Amino acid sequence: MSKEHAQVHHKHVPQRICAVCREKVEKQVLTRLVCTDAGLFIDPSGKMNGRGAYLCNNRSCWERAVKTTILDKALKATLTDEDRKRLQQAMPPS
Repeated sequence: MSKEHAQVHHKHVPQRICAVCREKVEKQVLTRLVCTDAGLFIDPSGKMNGRGAYLCNNRSCWERAVKTTILDKALKATLTDEDRKRLQQAMPPS
């Protein structure tokens, strides 16, 4: 096969959008949050059942997620005070 016909295959890198700042980045850089019947959980594997949303590692995005209804809308659920406390505890350091 000549060099003209050689094909270079690039692996597809999944991208997702932060629910707060709307920045599109690689999926593995973001933290997935999942809302189930039992509440809100951090999903490090990315495979939990339930409606998911992603947050980037900017502390300001996590703070806004805790204080506003942005995640409620993204997850199509109402977050409880316990969910918000769990989210605050998982917040990345500044």
